[in-house]
Amino acid sequence: MKATLILANGAVFHGKSIGASGERVCEMVFNTSMTGYQEILTDPSYAGQGVVMSYPLIGNYGVNHEDNESCRPWVEAFVVRHLSPRGSNFRCEGTLNDYLKDNDIVGIEDIDTRAITKILRSQGSMNGMITCAEHFNVNEVMEKLAAYRVTDTVERVTRKQAETFPAYGEEKHHVAMMDYGVKQHMIECLRRRGCKVTALPASTPAADVIAGGYDGVMLSNGPGDPAENTAVIAELKKIYDSDIPLFGVCLGHQLLALATGAKTGRLAYGHRGSNHPVRDLEKGRVFITSQNHGYRVLSETVDPAVAEVSHVNVNDGTCEGLRYKRPNCFTTQFHPEANAGPRDTEYLFNRFVASMGGDR
Repeated sequence: MKATLILANGAVFHGKSIGASGERVCEMVFNTSMTGYQEILTDPSYAGQGVVMSYPLIGNYGVNHEDNESCRPWVEAFVVRHLSPRGSNFRCEGTLNDYLKDNDIVGIEDIDTRAITKILRSQGSMNGMITCAEHFNVNEVMEKLAAYRVTDTVERVTRKQAETFPAYGEEKHHVAMMDYGVKQHMIECLRRRGCKVTALPASTPAADVIAGGYDGVMLSNGPGDPAENTAVIAELKKIYDSDIPLFGVCLGHQLLALATGAKTGRLAYGHRGSNHPVRDLEKGRVFITSQNHGYRVLSETVDPAVAEVSHVNVNDGTCEGLRYKRPNCFTTQFHPEANAGPRDTEYLFNRFVASMGGDR
């Protein structure tokens, strides 16, 4: 079946339909990862977005239930150069095409993903539509693209009730995970370090978190514009004003910055992939990191009496981490729990455990 991708700038790409048939409007972004497509599909940070994979061959090792980062996929649409018709891996439980169909994800292949990536890099992320219709009205499509907005995504992806995950082995700490769209591997990284993790809905009042007897609080990744989460930011400020250890990642990093008076801004095309170089200013070393975000903390708005920049992006110099003056509080823009990788920065979980008292 034929399919067509139409971008908001008027560019049209004709290809072959994969996954579910039909029509889908979303914000189009690109990801430079060579592997980890199932983790990308199930990452809640992609809610409301369609993903263009810049690497040309996707699906070659199939899919399996162990690689899911959440209970369901969140990507709206999937764009690839070539979709492997079969998966070759001892863990393979099915093909990526069937996975897309089963989860109602509209996709397209046999199109020039390099050209699309160049458009998004030069003109910025933009809305797009994938349609399987033979005929469509371009003017009507442009109206739909102009009207589409990615909003209220944290409320959409957060869990509705608390859920507890036991530590692997001896329990040493109890961590509250504020679920703004948490990836399961973030929870697993804590469990492997002896932490029982209670994942809480994003709307959980600060008073309940502070009174919960937790040894530390982790602020998870998540989708959308951080500044629109005004109620969450107000409650997070109360948690910050307590003395409980805090560690924030991605959206959690941005939300805590907003809660302490800094500002955020939109990136032209975002950072999405598993090959982003970040410099740890304290260690004087560059680490390769996994990232997925369209917004950033504006370094110049961070009050030096509140926090200092701890990590910077080597490519564009943007803020990738903050170390707060308040004890036992730090955040990163990148994903130290990266799955399928790289895992160079998992040492930050050890730092978080140490802030809670280490192996006591």
